[in-house]
Amino acid sequence: MQTHADPCSQPSLMHPDQAIVKLLEQVKPITDSEVVTLPQALGRVLAEDLASHIDLPPFDNSAMDGYAFSHADLASGQPLKLIGQSFAGHPYTGKCPAGSCIRIMTGAPVPSGYDTVQMQEKVNADGEQITIEAPKEVGANVRCRGEELSSGTKVLNAGTLIGAAEMGVLATIGVSQLRVKRIVKVAFFSTGDELRPVGSELGPGQIYDSNRYSIQGMLSRGNIEWIDLGVVEDNKEAIRQAFKTASECADMVITSGGVSVGDADYTKQILDEEGQITFWKLAIKPGKPFAFGHLGDAVFCGLPGNPVSSMVTFYKLVWPLLTKMQGLPQTKPVTLQATLKGEIRKQAGRVEYQRAILSYNANGEAEVAITGGQGSGMLTSMTMANCFIILAQDCDGLSDGTQVTVEPFNGVLS
Repeated sequence: MQTHADPCSQPSLMHPDQAIVKLLEQVKPITDSEVVTLPQALGRVLAEDLASHIDLPPFDNSAMDGYAFSHADLASGQPLKLIGQSFAGHPYTGKCPAGSCIRIMTGAPVPSGYDTVQMQEKVNADGEQITIEAPKEVGANVRCRGEELSSGTKVLNAGTLIGAAEMGVLATIGVSQLRVKRIVKVAFFSTGDELRPVGSELGPGQIYDSNRYSIQGMLSRGNIEWIDLGVVEDNKEAIRQAFKTASECADMVITSGGVSVGDADYTKQILDEEGQITFWKLAIKPGKPFAFGHLGDAVFCGLPGNPVSSMVTFYKLVWPLLTKMQGLPQTKPVTLQATLKGEIRKQAGRVEYQRAILSYNANGEAEVAITGGQGSGMLTSMTMANCFIILAQDCDGLSDGTQVTVEPFNGVLS
């Protein structure tokens, strides 16, 4: 296939993988923390190691409904005498003489005089005379005190994201309050006299401001406090004040638009005056223009104005920064191989993230097809897609039936 160069590609463009490494070097995790109650901890990041102050389980208990007894008493071959019962929350507190047993329910304490439980399906009960089919070994069906962890054992490490399982573990060991990282705050706004709020009438040359809503939606997928500063008019002092307000109330400031060469606005000028900003040209499509730096103590990310470009650069470049700021580890995107259905046109020069639909055929084999037009303004392509087809920088098109790399959308986009 003949190679055609991407007209927007330049030798100076930085590969997105190289860019994210450099970006991450310039961002630090939030160090502030606060104490929250257990119900408030879901989605938060643990700020310190947590150890258990109890054994887990806290007492020997039965793994099933059945009968508890001393395994040594089975040697006589005689039936055991039923002398009581143990239910969860209502343990048997009497003595455990030789040749005896008790009825026991799952989770109920096993008295200290007994060491084994047999399930009720393998027991013959005749009044108080209980004949037990011998278990394979002493201690069968008994969950021993401290077998999961003992008091003083570390349960969760600092930096752990508290999910449903972690919530359950913390409740199991009796934690009612815990110290977590402060929530990262992100302020964002759009600039442009052509932008109108949804619900209003459009005039000549005007469009609805969609990028703020996409950014809000993606930020809401993480435990992030977002601050929507709306649309800022194309006025030098208004933009300056917006940057000042955003940088004072947030850990990160995000804008969309105003970072391309030749943009007829004040964004670049104000950024140069108020912050330390670098304008990047990345070998990524959709995307390419990206601004990064600092406004005061806040991190600044300037996204392209085209709707899909804005979402893709946020997903590939900004989200990893927010992950690090929250104190969470970086994870590599999940990718898989799939058979391309149809052809893909591409010019060499930039890494492309084409919106696509991943499915599986009758044989369980992964297949993928693009959503249609891939223009960076076609935001509807993101609603139809469930993945990206990743096309390498030197790729100049693909034919039907080719094996391609697919990155399914994660929770940020899905």
